[in-house]
Amino acid sequence: MLTKAKDKQTSYEFVMLEELVKEDHLLRKIDKYIDFSFIYDEVEELYCHDNGRPSVDPVVLFKMT
Repeated sequence: MLTKAKDKQTSYEFVMLEELVKEDHLLRKIDKYIDFSFIYDEVEELYCHDNGRPSVDPVVLFKMT
């Protein structure tokens, strides 16, 4: 049976990502001391510069794994 939501969302909540991660979190410490920009040089030859869809930032992909 198909049902439709009767109530619409009428409020917004603004949240800053900085507020979601504690100041003493391990990942903040890692990010402070390690510069991940070297990853761009490592993967540059694996990406085509003039063809294809835009990629996800390789540093973001690395940090997610």
